[in-house]
Amino acid sequence: MSQTLNSSSLSAPQRLVIASRESRLAMWQAEHVQDCLKKLYPDCDVQILGMTTRGDQILDKALSKVGGKGLFVKELETALEDGRADLAVHSLKDMPMVMPEGFDLACVMAREDARDAFVSNDFASLEDLPKDTIVGTSSLRRESVLRAKFPHLEIHPLRGNLDTRMAKLDRGEYQAIILAAAGLRRLGLESRIRTYLPYDPYTPAAGQGALGIETLSKHPNIKQWLAPLNDLATWYAVSAERMVSRQLGGSCEVPLAAHAVWGAGQMQIHSFVASVDGKAICLANGKAAVQSIEDAEALGLAVAQDLLAQGAADLIPKISK
Repeated sequence: MSQTLNSSSLSAPQRLVIASRESRLAMWQAEHVQDCLKKLYPDCDVQILGMTTRGDQILDKALSKVGGKGLFVKELETALEDGRADLAVHSLKDMPMVMPEGFDLACVMAREDARDAFVSNDFASLEDLPKDTIVGTSSLRRESVLRAKFPHLEIHPLRGNLDTRMAKLDRGEYQAIILAAAGLRRLGLESRIRTYLPYDPYTPAAGQGALGIETLSKHPNIKQWLAPLNDLATWYAVSAERMVSRQLGGSCEVPLAAHAVWGAGQMQIHSFVASVDGKAICLANGKAAVQSIEDAEALGLAVAQDLLAQGAADLIPKISK
């Protein structure tokens, strides 16, 4: 894939419809893309089609038990297929690691802060939490690290959109929760963050903090219209991360982390696969010159192979049963 796509030869779009989940964060993301497109194409009518997905409806079970992250995208993909929408905006970490046939990850926008955030009304940090404190998280990846570092804490599942999760904290159902910092920052809730968790050991999920735009493969013109919104450094980084996850069957059922940073032609990536109880973990790091998506994916593949050589595959079946 080339680093830039030439959209100058296309006539400007007249109308574009963005499919989005209806949560406040998802709508912020869709409106952000809408604003960017209006600046690029002032005469274009850019609309948002808000939708409720199964992932939004099923709140009483962990994602790993009900079908994983794909529950957040299927209805949006249906809207693309039947022509109600031209593009769908997702948090990239919610997108399947292997795109369904006929669909493209057409655009990756500049990444927000990719770190996890500690949020609590009563405590300043994880280290301050007393024995048996209830900590909420939606992520097996986070759960594995918390159980390894803080075995005295009670780690409970936390579902719902960002506002729902914050409301559960404020009602006292949890004494602390762990969330992606990006969502809090995008909604102007940065003041609720007590501590940003360091990348080591709290390595983020593949794609965390980045926005991905999905289109149908049969509409390359839409991909070209989106090209100016691409952020090359982010796309390189998430390509490596998603390759790690893809090789290891990355889903909500696997405590898998992958985070890459690209700059000045060089990429560094850190990754782990763990057991949910945090008692077993495989760690792998990589560094290489990266000048293309293919280079980034090659580095991701090497890191995945390192994890597998350490025995990561032995952890995955225990998690996926």
